[in-house]
Amino acid sequence: MGPSRKELQNEVAAQGIAMTGPWFTHHLRLNPATFDFELSVPVAKPVKPAGRIQPGEWPAMKMAQAVYAGPFEGLGAAWKEFDRWIWDQGLTPAEDLWERYVTGPETSSDPAAWRTELSRRLIPGEDQR
Repeated sequence: MGPSRKELQNEVAAQGIAMTGPWFTHHLRLNPATFDFELSVPVAKPVKPAGRIQPGEWPAMKMAQAVYAGPFEGLGAAWKEFDRWIWDQGLTPAEDLWERYVTGPETSSDPAAWRTELSRRLIPGEDQR
């Protein structure tokens, strides 16, 4: 992801647009056979399309969020625990998910200090309670 992240950040900077928070990924589906995701950065104003860089915007949505502390290798187990919690609350998660890399190797050399925000969109009206 490193080269793609640099490409995205360089294009945003070349357009003179400020990033307003940490980078994140939007995984379109959670399927081990298909790694289909978008790399994103929040920005102060819309970017202009340039090659693989495209503007995007999401509508308001109901989400569940958690923060995972630790190295990226533990994210799989964190997602399993988070998804189990969502279902235990009687909620239904959508197929897509977001990971926002609040603190990572670019800001700390200690993996124990890394923080990743996990977000799952919830399907409205699907509460099982």
